[in-house]
Order: sequence, then structure tokens, then C-alpha cells
Amino acid sequence: MIGKQTFQFLKELKKNNNRNWFNANKEKYQAAAAEFEDFVNVVIASISQFDKSISGILAKDCIFRIYRDVRFSKDKSPYKTHFGAWIVKSGRKSHDEAGYYIHIEPDASILAGGAHNPPPDWLRGIRSKIHNNGKEFKKIIGSASFKKYFKEIEGEKLSRPPHGFDANHPDIELLKQKSYLAVHKVDDKTVMSDNFIKLCSEVFKALYPFDEFLNQAIP
Repeated sequence: MIGKQTFQFLKELKKNNNRNWFNANKEKYQAAAAEFEDFVNVVIASISQFDKSISGILAKDCIFRIYRDVRFSKDKSPYKTHFGAWIVKSGRKSHDEAGYYIHIEPDASILAGGAHNPPPDWLRGIRSKIHNNGKEFKKIIGSASFKKYFKEIEGEKLSRPPHGFDANHPDIELLKQKSYLAVHKVDDKTVMSDNFIKLCSEVFKALYPFDEFLNQAIP
């Protein structure tokens, strides 16, 4: 369970995003980070019940570091003000497989998944699979279980049809996607409730066919 103390730490960090404050509150960070790791391990166990590829993955391999890479950023704040985990069989460093994302942040928590800025070969594969299997894909994203948690596919889109695809294709708007993301927003009260783990399981189970379709397009 994600407790109030974790949210309080993230709120304070947002107001005091500097090394002196962080070092002075290192124990609060460690407690919050440990709580998040325990939570992610429970979610992984739940996901592995319907997605066997996740079995054996550990939270520590999926959780992103709280330290920001500021080398190429105008924002020099040293710390992220959220906890995040990317749950896939290859862990958080994987950018070429669809999976499950947990993002815990005051007033901005989400459960999400799909393909974020997939590499060119995979993106081309996804588009080709949708081009040839549009009915299957639309059945997945139009199902009652998917629609219960996800309104529409999100992510950047091309303004024109992608090269090599017919502008008159019935699914051209789906083919214009540069990312294929499904996002479910969660309020703070829900995140801190006893039912949040159950919700994660339900949301990610609804997401599984979507992820599976995208992963079948990996070259």
C-alpha cells in the first residue's frame, strides 16, 4: 500500500528540490522508496498471473532512479518529484517492448502502458500489423474491459500519412500514431486506498491484449 507519508515526501520534495534538503531528509526518501518497491513487487506478482512473461521480474529492476539527468535540460532540478516503474521482462531500460507503467505523483498519478516512441523498425511493424489486422486491433481497443479504463489511444501523431501507407486506408488515423499509449489517471485518495493494488491488477489485465498485440509486431 502507498501511504500518506510517501505522498507527503513527494509534496515536500517538489517544494524543496535541492540536494541540501534531500540529504537532510534522506531517511524519509528511503522509507518512501522502500514502500514503493514493496508495492511494485506485489503488482508484479499480480500481473504475472495473466502475463507469464513478467514472472520472476523484481521491482528493483523496474523502478526508475529518482535522480534526474540534467545534462541536456534547462531544468536543473536534481530530483524527480514522482516514483515510477516500467514493468517488462527486460526491466526499466527496455524501450522496445510494450509493458506496464506505474507513476505515483501527487495529483498526477497514472497507470499506463503500450509503446512510447518505439524504435523505427518496431513502429513500422506496429503500423503494418494494424494495416493488415485493423479489425483485431479495433476490437481490442473497443472492448468493454479496455474502454472501462482507457478512453483512447494517446501519444504523438503525424500530421500526414506515414510513408508507404495509403492515405485512404480506413485506419489511417491509427497508422499516423508515433506512439501507442493507453493511460488511466488515478486520484490521490485511490492511490492511498486499500483497493489500489486490486485496481492495478484490473487495469493492467485490461491492458494486456493491447500490449500483446504491439509486442507481436516486434521485428
